[in-house]
Amino acid sequence: MKPRHKKLLLIVGGVAVLGIAAGLVLNAFRSNLVFFYTPTQIAQGEAPKDKAFRIGGLVKTGSLKRDGLTVHFIVTDTRKDTTVSYTGILPDLFKEGRGVVAEGKLGNDGQFTASQVLAKHDENYMPPEAKAALDQAQRQTARTLQP
Repeated sequence: MKPRHKKLLLIVGGVAVLGIAAGLVLNAFRSNLVFFYTPTQIAQGEAPKDKAFRIGGLVKTGSLKRDGLTVHFIVTDTRKDTTVSYTGILPDLFKEGRGVVAEGKLGNDGQFTASQVLAKHDENYMPPEAKAALDQAQRQTARTLQP
């Protein structure tokens, strides 16, 4: 084999290894990607039934019910509500009427089973997607109430 062919074979082999590595990284990234949905989007059927995703909004006042370590509450974006159940210890800042982001899966019965619950960390913070969804829901509610 000529040196020129060896060099070409080495370059082709290197490109193939880089392509395989890039494909594996992209596949891992895609499988770990978690999307964000609002209760309105879930009600419209936009959320996946078999994949994990995040739901965000406000914890509806009066909806918090405890059953041992399992907690049931309703997340709302002021237009639609989604029931969430979570087994575990809630964050200290978790309260009714405050912002929340929960990660988990949507069951066939329409109930969201959370594997992780995140509460906002101070008075001014809310995930940008949740804030935009709440603002949009409030604008649409205001339009429907106008004569």
